[in-house]
Amino acid sequence: MAKRIATYAEFWPYYLREHANPVTRAVHAFGTAVAVLLMVAGLLFGPWWLVLLAVVAGYAFAWGSHMLVEQNRPATFTYPTWSLISDFRMAWLMATGRLGPELEKAGVP
Repeated sequence: MAKRIATYAEFWPYYLREHANPVTRAVHAFGTAVAVLLMVAGLLFGPWWLVLLAVVAGYAFAWGSHMLVEQNRPATFTYPTWSLISDFRMAWLMATGRLGPELEKAGVP
């Protein structure tokens, strides 16, 4: 059995290595953007089911990219909170053009 990751500082490089393919990262960022837009729309304007759809959409894009592109198991199943935090962190770093150095530190080519 693999050793369980104990800190977020250990998890972040692991998360990035699990998202080594740029297509996976792009699909994740797109899914995160869709989820945020649906969440905001649902909370501000309704209908309430948009909030539920936000969660479904966010995870559908992420999990789909893991199954079809990366062909690995999403970290969400083992580390749900850290995965959610990291998804937003990765999307933000991508949007601001600062993901490259983080990928290098994590050993992602």
